[in-house]
Amino acid sequence: MENIAIIESFSDFKEEKNIDRVTLMSIIEESFRNQLNRKYGSDENFDIIVNPDKGDLEIWRNRTIVADGEVEEPNEEIELSEALKIEPDFEIGEEVSESVSLVQLGRRFVLSFRQNLIAKIQEHDNGILYKRYKDLEGEIIAGEVHHIRHREIIIYDDEQNELILPKDQMIPRDFFHKGDTVRAVVHEVDLRGTKPVVILSRTSPIFLEKLFEQEIPEVFDGLITVKKVVRVPGEKAKVAVESYDDRIDPVGACVGMKGSRIHGIVRELKNENIDVINFTNNTQLFIQRALNPAKVTNLTIDEESDRVEVYLKPDQVSLAIGRGGHNIRLAGKLTGFEIDVYRDVEEEDVELTEFADEIEDWIIKELKAIGCDTARSVLELSIEDLVSRTDLEEETINEIVRILKTELED
Repeated sequence: MENIAIIESFSDFKEEKNIDRVTLMSIIEESFRNQLNRKYGSDENFDIIVNPDKGDLEIWRNRTIVADGEVEEPNEEIELSEALKIEPDFEIGEEVSESVSLVQLGRRFVLSFRQNLIAKIQEHDNGILYKRYKDLEGEIIAGEVHHIRHREIIIYDDEQNELILPKDQMIPRDFFHKGDTVRAVVHEVDLRGTKPVVILSRTSPIFLEKLFEQEIPEVFDGLITVKKVVRVPGEKAKVAVESYDDRIDPVGACVGMKGSRIHGIVRELKNENIDVINFTNNTQLFIQRALNPAKVTNLTIDEESDRVEVYLKPDQVSLAIGRGGHNIRLAGKLTGFEIDVYRDVEEEDVELTEFADEIEDWIIKELKAIGCDTARSVLELSIEDLVSRTDLEEETINEIVRILKTELED
């Protein structure tokens, strides 16, 4: 088989691997030189001429002419008598360039060459695939489920490249069949040996952020910015958004009329509950918004420890915590604070007249005269203040305080 015919047979890889002809010829030359190195120990005295237009390959071996019987390196030297068969006027010391065909190199050489070529083309394809998907990290792609394994789903893209969606990167309610189209974000691209491994994710916060970009025009156009996303995949998510245009309500634009815009995102995430929150640099206000739907009565922020004490009415506490604690945990992740919730309970108080059975009437009148008409109003003052502001003895006041404390503690 002539060189050109063999090269044309190798060019089948061009169609199979979608590789351009110039690149293929470069790989062919590199593979051929590797094989020459294995066979002769060096390829330096060979000239390889690849013609990508014709798909032809020329091989020339250059050797120095020496006297008969003085050849020490057969790959680099040729006897004068052999050189004269090529050209009758050659002399010792001159260089001979001799055309070599693949057939002359032997069947084993050609088979090894082909194996080396296949490996190089695969390495080239792997490099292209790795770079392509490395550049797509953090972007959403779609693929078709090819087969389902115990711990992962194998997805093929449009070019039949294998992508992996692990079980731990799937939303708990995800359930796919072979042939289903799956959307996911490119989570990670690694090399295992020379083979690129593309890991997808549907649980990453980036997946939700990119869905906002795809589904909400103002986010795509940059009029609304997604500041931060936190999720409990399949359960609940909080998304902080901000608009630099005062005319645009970022929350309203993301949610849409009656939830029309966000509905598609919720459906894609298997009915994940999504709270869209208007971002603000006012830490106190941002924490209050993050705890939505609960209404905060008061809060105290400790910047040094990144903790915040939040006070709520008793009926708001369960809303702040949320089912399974998801709401308060996500609010903490969104704001960067550890949130401690306290019930804001108005302390019970009792009118002094209610103690008529235990405290004499004239003593109650004495206390009312200084503005103390309830049990707590008395207890808020010190013993010394009560003694100095009334005509009561210290022993009497101590007994009154004991009675009032006992009643409130009960």
